[in-house]
Amino acid sequence: MMELKKEFPVLDKYTYLNTASCGLLSKSLVEWRQQHDIDLMEDGSVFRDRHKPHIERVRGAVASFFDASESETALVPNFSFGFNSLLSGLPKNLKVLLLTFDYPSINWPVEHRDFDVCYARIDENLERNIEEAITQHQPDVFAFSLVQYLSGIKIDFEFLKRLKAYHPDLLIIGDGTQFLGTSRFSFAESGLDVLGASTYKWMLAGYGNGVLMIKAETQKKIFPETIGFNSADDMLSKHDEISFVKRFEPGHQDTLNYGSLERSIQFLNNVGMDKVEEKIESLSNIAKSRLSELGLLDDIVMKRDQHSNIFNIKGNNTLFQKLKENNIICSQRAHGIRVSFHFYNTEEDVDKLISVMSTNL
Repeated sequence: MMELKKEFPVLDKYTYLNTASCGLLSKSLVEWRQQHDIDLMEDGSVFRDRHKPHIERVRGAVASFFDASESETALVPNFSFGFNSLLSGLPKNLKVLLLTFDYPSINWPVEHRDFDVCYARIDENLERNIEEAITQHQPDVFAFSLVQYLSGIKIDFEFLKRLKAYHPDLLIIGDGTQFLGTSRFSFAESGLDVLGASTYKWMLAGYGNGVLMIKAETQKKIFPETIGFNSADDMLSKHDEISFVKRFEPGHQDTLNYGSLERSIQFLNNVGMDKVEEKIESLSNIAKSRLSELGLLDDIVMKRDQHSNIFNIKGNNTLFQKLKENNIICSQRAHGIRVSFHFYNTEEDVDKLISVMSTNL
């Protein structure tokens, strides 16, 4: 694997365990972004004349990376925009299943619309809770995070495939913001009908870019209301002939932000997603083992066979400030301290975290 400290100078300053909050920008990406704006400064509209093929190239890169078709792939500024646009295209009064205390950008948009909302609990029996809620409430839609932002609990992807097989009419919508970029992933082979994500975290693409993937058969059930110039290919296009994914792309698309996503995909491909996945899994297993030895993990996490690379460890504000004093960057979430590990982290980072935690128990 490449010399990562040269690509991510932050790692020279901090033990950075906060990608779940903000992914790092690579040096090569920043250099590309600077050149992009220089070209725009020097050439103005001549530079922007090339934006349409550039955006389509980005769409192709995203679709290829996540094993989706280009006609299923929309480029959106963030998950919240894409999800709200999607919900606006669903019939009113549908019954929607959510998870209790899931990410606000999932639960709030549903709860503030004319949907009949029901819930399943997030605990060590997450998948069983979902099955029981579906049996009891018979929802039309199930919307949730693939990885929980508070606890790091990760849903079983094989369970999602079974869920779709047993309930083919259930619209399954996932938020992959805390997952995409940590593992190889095939949208085509998943049990998901829709997957959206902001890509400033694990995809390392900076802010202002995201993806929304909607399977072809699912597009027949959604009627998005969003529209605007650039949704159509030209001024003469009829607005009722706009392609489905372009409904989520009104207005002028930003080649800087979406181009950053394309460059990050190239970067991750160069590293190798198999290596990224292997490194993250190794660090996560080490961290889980050592944190559990100190009794710092919730029983819910300890009782599950699978977990993600995000951990909420027991600790108060005094401990959080102690971590900051030792240049360990993390976040306070719920009643604990959230740490997270990407491929640019090391076992030495885990050692330093454990050392500081141990001296403050």
